[in-house]
Parts: sequence; C-alpha cells; structure tokens
Amino acid sequence: MRILRGTKLGAVAVAGVLALAACSSSGGGSNDATTPAGGASTPATGTATSGGDHSDVKVGMAYDVGGRGDKSFNDLAAAGLDKAKTQFGVQTKELAATVNETEAAKETRLKLLAQQGYNPIVAVGFAYSEAVGKIVPQFPNTHFAIIDDDVNCGNGGTAQPNLECLMFHEEQSSYLVGIAAALASKAHHIGFIGGVNEPLIQKFQAGYEAGAKSIDPSIKIEVKYLTQPPDFGGFGDPAKGKTAALGEFAAGADVVYHAAGGSGAGLFDAAKQTGNLAIGVDSDQYLTAPADQKDLILTSALKGVDTATFNFIEQDLNGQFKAGATRFGLAENGVGYSTSNPKIDPFKDKIEAAKADIISGKIKVPTTP
Repeated sequence: MRILRGTKLGAVAVAGVLALAACSSSGGGSNDATTPAGGASTPATGTATSGGDHSDVKVGMAYDVGGRGDKSFNDLAAAGLDKAKTQFGVQTKELAATVNETEAAKETRLKLLAQQGYNPIVAVGFAYSEAVGKIVPQFPNTHFAIIDDDVNCGNGGTAQPNLECLMFHEEQSSYLVGIAAALASKAHHIGFIGGVNEPLIQKFQAGYEAGAKSIDPSIKIEVKYLTQPPDFGGFGDPAKGKTAALGEFAAGADVVYHAAGGSGAGLFDAAKQTGNLAIGVDSDQYLTAPADQKDLILTSALKGVDTATFNFIEQDLNGQFKAGATRFGLAENGVGYSTSNPKIDPFKDKIEAAKADIISGKIKVPTTP
C-alpha cells in the first residue's frame, strides 16, 4: 500500500445537491466541503503539493447511479473534482448514470468524454468495469481512473497502461463500525443493508459482521440487499432503503448499517420514525443529515474517495500518472470511522484497539460474508 505522493487520504462530506442527469460544471461548483471531526479516527484531508494555472486541462467525471447529491459515494468523488477545479483551474464536465441503463450507455458516456478531449477521466464505481475495459484501450493517450474496480488493472482482465484503479479496504472500516453497532445495541440484534448484491458490497457486510461478532459472538444480524445485478438501482432508491430498514427494525434490530449510496437516506428516515440508530457510509453522514436525524446516526464508515480522486488528478497534472492498482486501508488513513456524534465516545477505546490490531496484522478482516 502507498499513499499518493505522501498525501493522506480523507473523507469529506459534501452537502451540495445537483441534478442526477448529465450536466456540465464548467461554471464551477462549491469546494466548501466539511472535514469530519474526530482527529486520528477519521482520514485526514488531502494537501496539495502543486498549484498553478491548468485552465487548458479538461477533466471528465462519469458518476455512478445517484450522481451528485447522494451525500455519499458520488458526492465524495465530486468533492475531489471540485477541489481540483478550485486549486488548479481545470475545466470539468460531469455525466451521471441512470437507473438500469445499459452497458452501451456507460460506454457512450466514457467515449463522449474522451472524444471531447477530457483527459484525465474518472469513472466512479465498479459498475463501469465492463465499459472501462472496452473504451480505455480505444484512447491510449487519455488517462483514466476507475474507483472500486481492478479487473482492468490485471485482476482477472488485461492491465491497461493508461488506467489507474483506486481501491479501498472497505471491510476494515466496516469492522470498526460493526464493533460500534454491537456495543450500542441493547437488543443484541443489528442489521445491514446493501445497495446491490455484488462482491464489493459483500466486503462491507463481511467486515461489519466480523466486527460485531468480535464483541458479541451470539449477536443476531439482519441482512438485506436492495437489488441484484445487473439492476444497480439499489444505490439510488431511498424509498426502497426505507422499506428495508423498517423491516429490519420491525424484526428486532436496533442498529442498522447501510452500504447503499443514496438509498441510505431511507435508512435515516426509518431510524427517525422508529427511534433506532443508523450507521452511515463513505462520508460522515452525521454532518449532512437534517437536524432531526443527526442524533440517530451513530457513526459512518469513511472512505477517502474524495482525496483519491483529487490526488489522481493532481498526479496527472504533475506528469506523474501511474497505471495499476492503488489500494488504501486503515494503515494509509484511506478508510476509517467518524466520531462527530458524541454517542460514539463510550466505544472509541475498543474501536481504536481493534484499529491498531488490524493495522498490525493481528486481526485479519474477512472480505466475504
């Protein structure tokens, strides 16, 4: 593992809400992201190592389902893009996936950006894996990054010399919030909601279950996936998320963790309705929740998509593009947990002890349930 150019990864929560449809951001976006509180327990915000005017550079962003405004995975990528635009003056264009779109639509989106001279281009999410495999070789002089997939970096596919795969150990941060869930649960009964039943999301489930069982081996864990591939709508359906959460709460769970992107808003609604606890994902979702929901978001499993995105762009601007897979875990401050809600305070000592054991290798976190 390595930190890009010595910069620690971080997760920031972004409150901006834009349309989910394809849009051009040439007019600029806000870069006023909020750094989660909690010191060493949360990833640190990236620090620029270069500056200057790069207004002739055009950076493309292809979002997953939900686009900007999901207050989770896509918004973190958007934060990295916004920071690059503010700091380096690059031009940007953002296009978003739609629910249940075809592979051809994803290919067209990436191809359009490349044909229009956007370089580098970031594909946000593993759903772009097949499209990346087809389009990236067609534009050998364009640098691409894909988040959360390494098939086209040699893991089961052909390694592309103009592609960097940005990967994370989501199971490690999920283990930590699993500990929090078990310690906070009064019913010895918790839940997990996954957006789409894919290996990546199963990593979240596996870590969460292992962390909870390290505290309470007999704890009961509800599991619900919102959709099955090739339906990726589970990442952008808050109503379906709320229904699943209400079902898990009705079954007896009193703490539920989601790895479901924009659908997680439904979990927070259900927590408010029932008075139970929720755990967020990717960004510190306590910071962007409505005031009447904040107290119910115990913690969030953080993922430094924002800084990985920014650093990829910065690295390319500096002529330091690096093909292949780059992976980030607790040891690199690439994942973590948020401590904004004071309700997490009584559990921090045990969580921090587990974090140290994961970093040292004493604890091996599973990646499959």
